[in-house]
Amino acid sequence: MQTTIRSSLSFRGRGLHTGRKTSMTLHPASAEYGIWFRRTDVLDRDPMIAARWDAVVASELCTKLANADGVTVSTIEHIMAALAGTGISNVLIDIDGPEVPILDGSAAEFVAGILAKGVQGQTAPVRAIEILEPVEVRNGSAYARLKPSAAFEIDFQIEFSEAAIGTQHKTLNMANGAFVRELCDSRTFCRHEDVQVMRARGLALGGTMDNAVVVDGDEVLTPGGLRHADEAVRHKMLDALGDLLLAGAPLLARYEGHKAGHAMTAALLKTLFARPEAFRIVECDSVQSARLPGAGLSRADAPALAA
Repeated sequence: MQTTIRSSLSFRGRGLHTGRKTSMTLHPASAEYGIWFRRTDVLDRDPMIAARWDAVVASELCTKLANADGVTVSTIEHIMAALAGTGISNVLIDIDGPEVPILDGSAAEFVAGILAKGVQGQTAPVRAIEILEPVEVRNGSAYARLKPSAAFEIDFQIEFSEAAIGTQHKTLNMANGAFVRELCDSRTFCRHEDVQVMRARGLALGGTMDNAVVVDGDEVLTPGGLRHADEAVRHKMLDALGDLLLAGAPLLARYEGHKAGHAMTAALLKTLFARPEAFRIVECDSVQSARLPGAGLSRADAPALAA
């Protein structure tokens, strides 16, 4: 069955790139509503922005959505990952600024809040996108692809010259709360040498050691170090999960990413929907529903947030 949150839930914090302090509230929504953002600070244009692949616009280092009136919301990937990982089908997200709060740089606080409020079942079937044929996009040695699979899996590999990151590879079947247990607390990361460059270009204005893992060569500069030895690739998987929910439904597929990022995953969804023979929409039976990322979660599964 489709789901929404039991009651409204609010977050407040700075945007990673704008540095602007923003309030965001998730509201329950009816079955078949989908996921929408509403810019409550926009009064002269349409404030509603659909969380869908065809609303994605070009942006650096994050996923950004826009409506036909040019109203935007950015850095949506972590809240989208939290919704995907907790199995939320329908929600209205009010936000009073252009960027989702970064909080601690992961999706853990979003997940903990959703599970604390509870998930409400709805009398409508879950529809999933079943991949029938491989779909792939490439850019040099980087690629992202979707392949047929009975369950949703993510296989990701990254390669960085910094010894603190290096080459990392991880594969997860995302069923039965794997996202909550394995990925949701993994933070965004960057190289120390890139911080000033990004800020000179108007990016990462809200970035601090409290909301990102910063590395310099073989050293992790962020106090407390890593939450996982492979936190970087886990965060890339988190981002991919959030970006893939922009398909508009859960996937029954295997996602494989090699040095992929937000733009490549967006291009992959665009390519997928240009090939109607490569997928079909299915109503999930109990077996298929049990294979989806948010199946079987409860408040007891909420992540213990790092200090």
